[in-house]
Amino acid sequence: MALNVAAATKLMKPENQPSRAYVTFLAGNGDYVKGVVGLAKGLRKAKSKYPLVVAVLPDVPEEHRKILVDQGCVVREIEPVYPPENQTQFAMAYYVINYSKLRIWEFLEYSKLIYLDGDIQVFDNIDHLFDLPNGFFYAVMDCFCEKTWSHTPQFQIGYCQQCPDKIQWPDHAGPKPSLYFNAGMFVYEPNLKTYRDLLEKLKITPPTSFAEQDFLNEYFKDIYKPIPNVYNFVLAMLWRHPENVELDKVKVVHYCAAGSKPWRYTGEEQNMDREDIKMLVKKWWDIYDDESLDYRNIVARDEAVKRANLERFLAALFEAGVVPYVPAPSAA
Repeated sequence: MALNVAAATKLMKPENQPSRAYVTFLAGNGDYVKGVVGLAKGLRKAKSKYPLVVAVLPDVPEEHRKILVDQGCVVREIEPVYPPENQTQFAMAYYVINYSKLRIWEFLEYSKLIYLDGDIQVFDNIDHLFDLPNGFFYAVMDCFCEKTWSHTPQFQIGYCQQCPDKIQWPDHAGPKPSLYFNAGMFVYEPNLKTYRDLLEKLKITPPTSFAEQDFLNEYFKDIYKPIPNVYNFVLAMLWRHPENVELDKVKVVHYCAAGSKPWRYTGEEQNMDREDIKMLVKKWWDIYDDESLDYRNIVARDEAVKRANLERFLAALFEAGVVPYVPAPSAA
């Protein structure tokens, strides 16, 4: 004898499609796919309720797309976005392709998204950020102290918004710069009007050193709201602003310092031999190597739990006389 599963299933409401999601970006056939796999597994370990959407450029090979799908990611192809012709020399070459991230404002099937770079790992649940009030752009303030900022007045003056009282912005330097965020992580709302306006503004905006990050900072400066560093912890904070660091409270780590990408880590670059860096790299690998976090294993466990719950549910209905037993299919 078997339980009438079909009859009981009609009594159970299907889950709604999530209107929120995490989103990341992937280009080319390099090893960054490892970072995205690690991110997917990190979100899973943190028990996020929401999927990870991966915006991929056409040059991402099918093999890498399959890896992402097998890890439960929603793979969505986008077309590249380029700044005006003959102006890319003003931006750092490896940042230029990141203008394509602007396409994610077109993901209108979601009401709110949290963008995360592929070299980020989530170590604690941050789903609550989706509940931040609408109408603003949320991100973590950047640090101006690394040599990559040497072209900026902030670096030359020694001013950093992470410690604004240490060296204050001098009057002779003109108006104090607006707050500036790191675009490796941000909370935003997709919007077709905003998407079209971003692309139009890009046509008349000369690229700068940090490419799309500078562009997004200028575009959203009036609605930008800073959130704590724990939601996008850039590793340079460890040696530039240790007084601002509470490592045990960090939820999201951004492996953006030179030599810090865990899947390329050798420990040879400057600051990479620090014990705290080694610990954070190990934490990333612990998640990446954990097969129990692979999507197929999670699905298998979830299906077993669902089946067990359904059996109990049906048994209760049977006891109440709601769902009849039906004969099991013949093996003949």
